[in-house]
Amino acid sequence: MLKVTIAGRPNTGKSTLFNALTGTRDALVHDRPGVTRDCIDGMFSDRPYKLMDTAGLENAKNGIALDSTNMAIDAICAADAVLFVVDGRVGLTNADLDWARLVRRKTKAPVLLLVNKSESGKRMADVHDFYKLGFGEPQMISAEHKRGFDAIYEFLDKIAGDDANAPTPEKAADTRVKIAIMGQPNVGKSTLVNRVLGQQRQIVMDAPGITRDTVKIPTKFYGRDIVLMDTAGLRRKAGVKDDVETLSALKSLDAIGKSDVVILVVDATKNIENQALGIAGRVYDAGKILCVALNKWDLIEPAERDEKLLKLKHQFSNSFHQIIKPLILAISAETGSGVQNLFKRVYEQWDISSAQAPTSLINRIVEKLVAERQPPMSRLKRPMKIKFARQTGRHPMRITINVGGASDIPESYTRYLRRGIATALKWEHLPIVIEYEKSDNPFD
Repeated sequence: MLKVTIAGRPNTGKSTLFNALTGTRDALVHDRPGVTRDCIDGMFSDRPYKLMDTAGLENAKNGIALDSTNMAIDAICAADAVLFVVDGRVGLTNADLDWARLVRRKTKAPVLLLVNKSESGKRMADVHDFYKLGFGEPQMISAEHKRGFDAIYEFLDKIAGDDANAPTPEKAADTRVKIAIMGQPNVGKSTLVNRVLGQQRQIVMDAPGITRDTVKIPTKFYGRDIVLMDTAGLRRKAGVKDDVETLSALKSLDAIGKSDVVILVVDATKNIENQALGIAGRVYDAGKILCVALNKWDLIEPAERDEKLLKLKHQFSNSFHQIIKPLILAISAETGSGVQNLFKRVYEQWDISSAQAPTSLINRIVEKLVAERQPPMSRLKRPMKIKFARQTGRHPMRITINVGGASDIPESYTRYLRRGIATALKWEHLPIVIEYEKSDNPFD
């Protein structure tokens, strides 16, 4: 598969181009330079090519900018083709010249020079200056308005050859488990991602707010093909005063709906905050499988571990009654302790949630529960009759119960049924939805 990397100095419109070519909004876009930090993978919307968005190339000696630039250079070196993006409004800069020299030195892959923001000729700089970059004829494009893309496709199709006619991968055929890594800032999310990948793929620093984009990374771990989704840290709204952080938070929350499983990473050395419980609540409401990873467990004194684990499990159990037993596991992303067990348990729950329980078994379970505890009388003092139950959905597990007579079954009895069904079917760690369907009376 052709690997294409977008490169250039900050704020030339690389992320806007990435979103336009992939037909997504995966890359965070903002007028501020340097918003992109990690490399973001995607697929062309109408070509079987892999596309990577990179951070702006900066001449930094340390810090985040240096790490981002080094990762961008690695992506350039690994590419089969490079789209070098410059700003047509600003014109040629010394930074463009410096980074063009580096690209020519680092890779032998073909490079297409794209002069972005070219939608208005009146605001354009002298286009002929860009020939000095040494990449041949500049191609005028507007990533925001999706103009000039024919030159990009022609360039890449020529490189790909026969592969250009290969079918575009269907999203519906993707059976990989999508796992979102979420949590508050600086709890070790990116460290966990790097541990699973076995490489320094994500920038890690002892400071909050390093990750900004939701980065999707296909990989294989512990025998399974998965897609890891590293997300930006989520803070309380009162603590968010920056609009970039607001956009990052919205992308993180959006990742819940796009995931199959959410691993909520919390700092085991600190008390669980309401913000972490709020994230867990959103995961439950979305019907996703949740696993709580107590990171930095190696920093907890051995004598205190049992008591702390029991306290945390009690806290989560009391907060979310719809989950019978929250899945809470201790890990150390730094040392790797407990990480394989974490994913083993996640895979187990995914397999359980993908199964269809026999209708006869569900009815036997419900009949036994009803026999042990009859439904209460309705507000009109009429008996409630539970007639038939069946599984009607997965992810989340959905049970539809056919009822006769009055149908205002109280929530307390629904919780009783949910707990009994979950225990009997080993669904204690899964979100379960119980719906009631009223029977029609043929004599009415």
